[in-house]
Amino acid sequence: MHQLTYITQQALMLTVIASGPPVVMSLIVGFAISVFQATTQIQEQTLSFAPKVVVVFGVLALSGTWIGTQLLRFTFHIFDRFPALIAQ
Repeated sequence: MHQLTYITQQALMLTVIASGPPVVMSLIVGFAISVFQATTQIQEQTLSFAPKVVVVFGVLALSGTWIGTQLLRFTFHIFDRFPALIAQ
């Protein structure tokens, strides 16, 4: 049971780490666009959506190999621990 809890904790931490860069960049771009909209009084909904999508895809393209490496490392770690999970 302790092993399963540890693996679940590691999986949740990996989820936070892997989704961090796109989410943080989306927040930064969203905040910058909100400030721009507030100062210019432009209230167009697509003005905040389109740049965030472009930035998120850009961040995913740049950090995709790193995220994939982290996911593969975790998967190999899980399969290395698999015999210990079955033995319990």
